[in-house]
Amino acid sequence: MKEQNPFRKNEEITLEITGITSEGQGVGRSRDVAIFVPNTVACETVRAHIIKVEKRYCIAKAVSIETPSVHRVPPVCEAYAKCGGCALMHMDYEEQLRIKRQIVLDALERLGGFVGVEVQPVLGMRDPWRYRNKGSFPFGTVDGTVAFGFYAERSHRLIPLFDCPIEDARITAIARTVAEWAKRNRVSVYDETTRKGTLRACTVRVTSNSERMAVVVTNGPLPAKESLVKMLDVESLYHNRNDRDTNVIFGDRFTLLNGAEKLIEQQGDLSFAVSPQSFLQVNPQQMKILYEEALRLLAPQKTETVADVYCGIGTISLAIAKHAKHVIGIECVPEAIEDAKQNAVRNGIENAQFLCGNAEDVLPKLVNDGLKPDAIVIDPPRKGCEPQVLDAIAQSAVNRVVYVSCNPSTLARDAKLLCEQGYRIAHVRPVDMFPHTHHVETVCCLYHQKKDFISLPYEPKDAECRKQDI
Repeated sequence: MKEQNPFRKNEEITLEITGITSEGQGVGRSRDVAIFVPNTVACETVRAHIIKVEKRYCIAKAVSIETPSVHRVPPVCEAYAKCGGCALMHMDYEEQLRIKRQIVLDALERLGGFVGVEVQPVLGMRDPWRYRNKGSFPFGTVDGTVAFGFYAERSHRLIPLFDCPIEDARITAIARTVAEWAKRNRVSVYDETTRKGTLRACTVRVTSNSERMAVVVTNGPLPAKESLVKMLDVESLYHNRNDRDTNVIFGDRFTLLNGAEKLIEQQGDLSFAVSPQSFLQVNPQQMKILYEEALRLLAPQKTETVADVYCGIGTISLAIAKHAKHVIGIECVPEAIEDAKQNAVRNGIENAQFLCGNAEDVLPKLVNDGLKPDAIVIDPPRKGCEPQVLDAIAQSAVNRVVYVSCNPSTLARDAKLLCEQGYRIAHVRPVDMFPHTHHVETVCCLYHQKKDFISLPYEPKDAECRKQDI
């Protein structure tokens, strides 16, 4: 019979924090039980109040920091520890980068079985603030007034904001204007419980040339449209109607209220048309570094065919096309594929082909029909790749695979499956796309063991941004 957890709810203990989890929580052990304490730093001693007791672990909150870490810094956001978005903001930036490197290493060793794998230093930012070029904010009623913000972690309790230090300041300024519009025009706020009310959310994007796109989401028709257009002086303004009982922000109906249908985002010498549903990395400075690292490791040659799986609007595909003979992009979102095709035309690129369909259907069919790519890049969602995609990659026996991942756990799982089918990890480089959060992007290069190792012809650039390497 297993022993019960010796702790009780509301008990207080003194605890040494010995590590940080992949979600940014501090963890220590007491009475042979793991105690998770958010907003703490490794090597600190804290007074912890037990708030939840499970069979094998406890969750606690720090009542006081008895011995603070040298890496502890004051958080600069009033909503910190309430919204839960910036789980590492109480640590100095070098410590954040060290932790993110360790998160990637731990996932590869523990989940992938890659003992002794080398993880390169994290590519961080010189100035890790105001980096987000897109923000999405739900609205609610707080103390009787219209408010926007983020939901508290694992809840739908709105944490109101005036500003957010990781968002471009113009984004929260537009959200404040939408809130003011609702107040002036007595527009009701949507209530998830009753499913009544109008204003649900707004999404704002700022491009590299400072153009702004705003999407106001309502339940039902948009009231006071003329007032909204007048108050929101932006380059592109949309209304989205979402009448469904769902956590998804957008409904299916977008109506252009004012300005341009699409904005232009510049990435190096390439330009991309951006619509409300376009997916782009939200950190443009680090996006450049991420894609340069992926391109460097992919090392496309003028004689080669490259497949870009989960290609989105073609941001990586078109960069590859400049160095390869032919590129095939695969994406399941029809609007993204149309954007990718138009972006190819916009940039005068004729050697890129884009196919719409689920990756697990399209790539196996291409391989079965005789496609033998020289290299493949994959950039899947957080859930990682479907097994059919990995099987098709292995079946193709492609020389090299560059895996761009936003989730170290699924990267480790998928890399393990590829290595069981003839590949080996050659290079792992994390990139800090999301400073102050626990999230980390990783570029992983795998080579087929039966084929020649390809030297990397491109040298790393942007030395200024690489000053934060650890």
